[in-house]
Amino acid sequence: MEKSILTQKDYGHIKINLKELLDKRGINRNKLTKAIGSTFPVIDKWYDGDVSRIDADILARICYVLDCQVQDILTYEKD
Repeated sequence: MEKSILTQKDYGHIKINLKELLDKRGINRNKLTKAIGSTFPVIDKWYDGDVSRIDADILARICYVLDCQVQDILTYEKD
């Protein structure tokens, strides 16, 4: 294994595509919040792509309600 976090600074980041997905489907944050049984601030952070730690349960709920796959919401981008 040649790559290491200790030696490579530009390892990339995870992009959250929830805003694009909701806008494309015409669903607002309030509707998604109610459908997944969460709070608006949680969904607002996902919508803005401002999530520092991915909550697998929230992600699973979003995927279930939107009938999509994880890769529709999260993508890895190299810097």
